[in-house]
Amino acid sequence: MTEIPDPEELIDSPPTEDGAAVGGGGKHDPYAALRFRDYCFFAVGSFLAGMGSNMQSVAVGWELYERTSSAMALGWVGMVQALPIMLLALPAGQLADRWDRRRIILACQMAAVLCSVGLAVVSFLQGPVEWMYILLLLGAVGRAFLWPASQALMPSLVPKEIFSNAVTWKSTSFQIASVAGPALGGLLIAWHKTALWVYVIDAVMMLANVCFIYVIRPPKMSRQAGAATLKTLVAGFHFVWRTKLVMAAITLDLFAVLLGGAAALLPVYAKDILHVGPTGLGWLRAAPSVGALVMAIALSHMPPMRRAGRALLGAVALFGVTMVVFGFSTCFWLSLLALALSGAADNISVVVRHSLVQLRTPDEMRGRVSAVNSVFISASNELGSFESGLVAQYFGPLISVVSGGLGTIVVVALVMTIWPEIRRLGSLQDEARE
Repeated sequence: MTEIPDPEELIDSPPTEDGAAVGGGGKHDPYAALRFRDYCFFAVGSFLAGMGSNMQSVAVGWELYERTSSAMALGWVGMVQALPIMLLALPAGQLADRWDRRRIILACQMAAVLCSVGLAVVSFLQGPVEWMYILLLLGAVGRAFLWPASQALMPSLVPKEIFSNAVTWKSTSFQIASVAGPALGGLLIAWHKTALWVYVIDAVMMLANVCFIYVIRPPKMSRQAGAATLKTLVAGFHFVWRTKLVMAAITLDLFAVLLGGAAALLPVYAKDILHVGPTGLGWLRAAPSVGALVMAIALSHMPPMRRAGRALLGAVALFGVTMVVFGFSTCFWLSLLALALSGAADNISVVVRHSLVQLRTPDEMRGRVSAVNSVFISASNELGSFESGLVAQYFGPLISVVSGGLGTIVVVALVMTIWPEIRRLGSLQDEARE
């Protein structure tokens, strides 16, 4: 067995074009990305922020449905969080290519801390639910600027040759947070009979992320040259449109989650269909991340995918199938299994799509392309929540979830037809060498 290099020898090694700092012997090193100091700080901080955010998501869903008994109230959560990201993504991407990305992240995280404190106050005073929407809207404004800066910063923390490994470990930490966050959030609500302490803990975790990001010292970025114009503002869209593989991968993610996501309706399933209460809701929210975590650990220890395109298509199709199963299920354990499998499939999609987008994008454009990616992701996640709530309001939760899963499978077939090159996408490691 090849000896793993001493982390002390590599942890401050600068990223190299030939991957010399990646590991010896030319063999796959599953821990390559973890040997870089700044990347570790970035991943740990993101883990804490993600855990707090997932706790808050459970608390918001539970509190709104408890106070309104309306599926549409849950759908509006998605809408108020989607609009700022979609409206501000382009200027946010422009800013991320012109200003210090680390400072942008710090400012956005401090805004998130204040919004969490605001939600705690509203919960304690039992203020109008409209204030919850206002605070979620303000938090989404911060995320609109956070996403492009954060996504554009990460590739500068590790060599290109191990970027897919960095994405996998980042996904692993995110999935651990997504398992622990909802479960802990549900337990705290059941214990205290209030969401107040969930919001407080979320604020503390966001503040901890600020501390980790503050100590990162990334290399100097390649700044966008020239004045900011309408042409430079929309350059990210032009790049994505011209790069067919990137366009295909982003489109798959957009419509898969837009149609097939069931997250917004989990409070309905927990209370009215599965009858498992807030604790069960926490586990339902955590189940996709359990599956994704298992898949992320498996991917980090496996060699790079040789047929990444086919893996992406198969994963998204499987995601659709699991949503159909979840929609019909009235058994708590079958529902957990279906959601766990959906998370495993989604993790494959995340690793392939995120690696492909960042590896194909020049550093001076990463902010704007990440902004375009954030528009698609926001449209799929938040607008998907609105779509789920709207369909559930008029046709019921079962029709909403099952029709979305079937629609996802149809989208996979359409993408294969429109962009056949996605089926021919090979190893992500080969992408890093181009």
